[in-house]
Amino acid sequence: MKKGSKDLALTFADKCKNIMASNWRGYLNTVKADAKGSKEDIHTSRIMYFLKRGKPYLCVPQDDLHNLNVVIDERGSMAVANPYPGPLANVLKSIGKLPTRVALTGDVLSLEEEKVHSLALEFLFYELVKFLSCLTIQMRHVKEILRETIELEKKAFSAASYAVTELLSSSRISSVSRTENLRDVLSAGENAYVVYKFDIRSCSYIDSAGTDHEVDLEELELSKTDPLSMFSEKLIDGINQNRARRSALMLFFFEYLEINAADAYMISADRKGFDVLAKIPSDTTEHDLDVYTWKECRIDFKEEASDVGTFCRLLVEMESEALQNLRSRLQYS
Repeated sequence: MKKGSKDLALTFADKCKNIMASNWRGYLNTVKADAKGSKEDIHTSRIMYFLKRGKPYLCVPQDDLHNLNVVIDERGSMAVANPYPGPLANVLKSIGKLPTRVALTGDVLSLEEEKVHSLALEFLFYELVKFLSCLTIQMRHVKEILRETIELEKKAFSAASYAVTELLSSSRISSVSRTENLRDVLSAGENAYVVYKFDIRSCSYIDSAGTDHEVDLEELELSKTDPLSMFSEKLIDGINQNRARRSALMLFFFEYLEINAADAYMISADRKGFDVLAKIPSDTTEHDLDVYTWKECRIDFKEEASDVGTFCRLLVEMESEALQNLRSRLQYS
């Protein structure tokens, strides 16, 4: 594995922030409630969200039960998985590898941060009506934020080099980016969604083996939103759909681990490097046939990539270096 400096090491807080910034969908859990109060049952549904200054804002359909639940009990939890696009998802599923994900607990708060504690049925519906009357103003504000985010992505895409845009465009998945999917919120009616602020009380990073790593909230707050996050799915899928780029990933396994890989996929990309999943020979054989297993490897850059163009440049430089080293070995072998 190529080692960078300790300053380039990716922390669990970084990984959590990268996953949240790359995705736009998560599973929200709230406590079921009615006029008599909170219940022990949990309501779960898939919702869209976006980040503003590193904080999650939830876009919940107006007819979702969450809207009633949080009036009585604002406690909630949320799970966000690392998005795996295209053929990568099928590969991971076939080998039983779980997606890395973020688990959050916290409070689901209205943008006015009103907390209703009365359990009277009449008061409950009064508060709901009063709350829904604020939706038009909320959605106008939210749509402005989303328009700014989408415009920022468009500018970054147009400023990228031809090689970068060609790579991103080679992704065979339409509408894979976070902002492209959030266009649904923009095109929806004024009262189609209720937007909440999710006030995080705890955060955990769950790796592909299912191990839970608790993240310090102060560290999460200080971690930077990765500049590659808005492009990560297109970038990863573009590389995985390109046979030449996949061959380069196989070359990295030979260069840094001295292992001949039969195939390889990029499974994550960030400003500090990337993770590769490679199909390599197993130590065991069956009936004189080669048996393969899958191994994950983290490869760090020597410097941070401030944008997707720099990421691609560093990747090409590493490919050239690995090819040159391979030629030298063959020359003197």
